[in-house]
Amino acid sequence: MVTIPTVSLNDGTAFPQLGLGTYNLRGEDGIRSIVAAVEGGYRLLDSAVNYENEREVGEAVRQSGIRDDLIVTTKVPGRDHGYEETRRSAEGSLERLGLDRIDLYLIHWPNPSVDKYVDTYRAMVDLQKEGRVGSVGVSNFTEPMLSRIIEATGVVPAVNQVELHPYFPQAALRAFHVSQGIRTESWSPLARRSELLSEQIVRDVAAAHGVTPTQAVLRWHVQLGSTPIPKSADPVRQVENADVFGFSLTDDEVAAISALERGRLWDGDPDTHEEM
Repeated sequence: MVTIPTVSLNDGTAFPQLGLGTYNLRGEDGIRSIVAAVEGGYRLLDSAVNYENEREVGEAVRQSGIRDDLIVTTKVPGRDHGYEETRRSAEGSLERLGLDRIDLYLIHWPNPSVDKYVDTYRAMVDLQKEGRVGSVGVSNFTEPMLSRIIEATGVVPAVNQVELHPYFPQAALRAFHVSQGIRTESWSPLARRSELLSEQIVRDVAAAHGVTPTQAVLRWHVQLGSTPIPKSADPVRQVENADVFGFSLTDDEVAAISALERGRLWDGDPDTHEEM
């Protein structure tokens, strides 16, 4: 079992520096994988309505027996944008999870053509005031979108979960997050289905520290100040992914990995990409 350190979010929540992505972890096998992750030391679980696995995540939480130590994340899908729609969506998520609180509630995509993300965020803030939601945040938001919801509600998101990996380090957005007190969270932290882990610089850095290329990249995220949420169904791999707090990269190594930058790997520009 590994111990994953935490940082404090802008609302005072102790937030793990690494979490478990649960996309495609479904059914009994999915439940077992999530329970194994918790037993291995994970305390942050990332789900979404559109992952269609909230029931499995909730069941894994119950089987773990340590509900109060876990941060369960889910996300409002595009089809539920709007004030009342978001409130109904949250109740549906709570029912499927079988929990009395969503610990971290995110807007999954801003969907700017629909232009209801401000009303959606207002509903989330009210749910937080009512105790149905712990922390509120967003996913895939740009700096102007973040500024808009902050100005409209006066509530700074605790988290912005975005595509972030060495091919797309998002330096400008991360700097804005720091200026506002927003925690960056990295989806696809290992640039899935790419050659990232075979890059020579990644292999060299890993060899220098006696770790795997995967661990070198996840440590890069940690040192950037972002929480990566790698997904794995394999308990051995889960522990390996989380075991990145016993070594540190040099500033030059971090910079060398960041120099792999080449842009987004998928059609995920928040100004144009939309998901319902």
